[in-house]
Amino acid sequence: MSELATLRTLTGMPDVPASLGKSALVMVDLQNTYTRGVMRLDEVEPAIDAAAELLGRAREAGIPVVHIMHDAGEGSPYDVKAEIGQIVDRVAPQGDEPVIVKNYPNSFVATDLDAQLKALGVEDLVLAGFMTHVCINSTARGAFSLGYRPTVVANATATRSLPGVAGEVDSSAIQAAGLAMIGDIFGIVVPDMSAIPD
Repeated sequence: MSELATLRTLTGMPDVPASLGKSALVMVDLQNTYTRGVMRLDEVEPAIDAAAELLGRAREAGIPVVHIMHDAGEGSPYDVKAEIGQIVDRVAPQGDEPVIVKNYPNSFVATDLDAQLKALGVEDLVLAGFMTHVCINSTARGAFSLGYRPTVVANATATRSLPGVAGEVDSSAIQAAGLAMIGDIFGIVVPDMSAIPD
């Protein structure tokens, strides 16, 4: 059997993340939604801690930070007008950091995220947030399709177990598969922020 290789490797695409100083940090759906109740994610608290450290490093570096919130309307776990839909305090926006509200998994769909990033002149993105298999995956794919170079920080993401045709699929399998799908071609996946150069 041949050794496994990503499409990135096979097509000669870069496999090393850009420096943080040349990137923008996009914090996707780090909302209270995922910290409680039916949508609570496995390993959510360590992921929020990692995202908070990454956010602190980005602020120290003075790079652009964009926050994304998902809104699914009143009464939903994604109600941005209610406390449950708000961004977790530890990673809440500060100063003039923009907040973009989206209605689709891909943060670029029906938002001005692309326009804001183009105005900043950045092509390299660092992504953190929730959920790995939905909005992180969709946003990384969307970024790639628009010509950006996304890097996903694995320990600053999390997901949940899902029902499957053959029974429950454990969150660890969903997490691993979601990250592997991104890393195959759509972006570079690093284990934690220490893998991203200054």
